[in-house]
Amino acid sequence: MVPEINYWSVILATVSTMIVGSIWYAPKVFGTRWARLAGVDMDRPAASATVAIVVTVFVSFASAWVLAGATTIAWHFYEGSYLWSAIVTGILLWAGFTASRFITHDAFEGRPSSLTVMNIGHELVTVLVMAVIIGVWPPAGTV
Repeated sequence: MVPEINYWSVILATVSTMIVGSIWYAPKVFGTRWARLAGVDMDRPAASATVAIVVTVFVSFASAWVLAGATTIAWHFYEGSYLWSAIVTGILLWAGFTASRFITHDAFEGRPSSLTVMNIGHELVTVLVMAVIIGVWPPAGTV
């Protein structure tokens, strides 16, 4: 079975990741602290971030697409609210894959735990925003 996916919601969820990241890592929010903890030079030319931004768009699309497909599968299995299926699926995928992998890699790399918490917090907010977008805009014919 190939799950039904609303690609418009996936595209909007992809865009939302860029908005969340822009706010989260803004200097007046967590950006200055993140840069210090991660050893990132915030004064480097903006052009040096171009490749990272392009990569982020592609991986954000992949994440939104997987979340949309997993949400539809969960919704078919458990039934109920499509929105709650999206939120619960997003939280479970975040905890089982994103947060756990960040914690593992950061522990081995000796990164500060405050950096790990900041980054997994960002990922949780990102996934929740994507889940809400996908959850309120289910594929046609599913709800």
